[in-house]
Amino acid sequence: MKRALGHALVSLSLLLAGCGGGDGGSGSAGTIGTPTPTPSGNTTCTLRARQDWAGAQLREWYLFPETLPASLDPAPYASLDGYIDALTATARAQGKDRYFTYVTSIAAEQAYNSTGRTGGFGIRVKTDAVALRAYISEAFEGAPALAAGIDRGAEILAIGQSSGSLRSVSDIMATSGASGVSDALGPNVAGTMRVLRVRDGTGATRDVTLTKAEYDLQPVSSRYGWRVIDDGGRKVGYVNLRTFIYAADTGLRQAFASFRAQGVTDVIVDLRYNGGGLLSVAETLGNLLGGNRRPSDLMYQLAYRPEKAATENVSRYFTAQADSVSPRRVAFIGFEGTASASELVMNALVLFLHADVA
Repeated sequence: MKRALGHALVSLSLLLAGCGGGDGGSGSAGTIGTPTPTPSGNTTCTLRARQDWAGAQLREWYLFPETLPASLDPAPYASLDGYIDALTATARAQGKDRYFTYVTSIAAEQAYNSTGRTGGFGIRVKTDAVALRAYISEAFEGAPALAAGIDRGAEILAIGQSSGSLRSVSDIMATSGASGVSDALGPNVAGTMRVLRVRDGTGATRDVTLTKAEYDLQPVSSRYGWRVIDDGGRKVGYVNLRTFIYAADTGLRQAFASFRAQGVTDVIVDLRYNGGGLLSVAETLGNLLGGNRRPSDLMYQLAYRPEKAATENVSRYFTAQADSVSPRRVAFIGFEGTASASELVMNALVLFLHADVA
């Protein structure tokens, strides 16, 4: 189901490329594959032209066509994003489309999927709505925050555009909730500057001035992305995959080559912050975990809406790799943001390992 929905997502990215830009994307989720629909030859690239084209693609390819409005005038919507959100509002309200439909560009998607190219401070922030606190759950290598000594486990106490305008996180969250923290950190545009008051694991508090910049996200961290744990003679492999992009291939294969060489029998796959991405990378991870699977063992199927099924539905099977392992047990670590390709890998193994998948 995610892949069928993904077709609509990629269609929108093609639209912006054909028009030479757009009114802003909402991130790099890592959409999948090459879509069948292509942009029309429209070269005027007006907002209305983009809205009409995007609406037509949704009506042809969207997995939940019954949720689309019978007709929706694009005129009241000042952006393409707003129109798309209105078209998919019913599917979101029903929990079918979990914000998987968004506007991006081919250039942005290709940059993210190939190297993890993104912009920001390079931190992942988790908030506590009860205690009104915000913490760094991850700091990415090669990004501004880690370069300034801010790492996971640190708490953000206050945020401001200058030292004189610092506002406490508790006050921000009391007024605006978790979204207020995101807003206070500013847009993910290179050059955006903020002052953060942080407290690290030692209890030391300091003010740090950070400037957002572009960086390449390492999908498998060079610091803690994988390791082999000796549990009383039992070898357990641990791998943390941040996102399913092409750049993950090298890190995953290095991790599993080490697992195989060291005789790993059980594997822990940490996907707690992984919102998904490329199915081709999900296949790689599934194959690396499926050393004892047969070529006739089904990994997953891509199911499209009924009128597209005959030409578009696809079945994919396990293909053992040189670095594949054959674990007796696999444990997945997930969180509320774990979705899409992450779920695919988990579900692919349940059929064969049954109770030995947790």
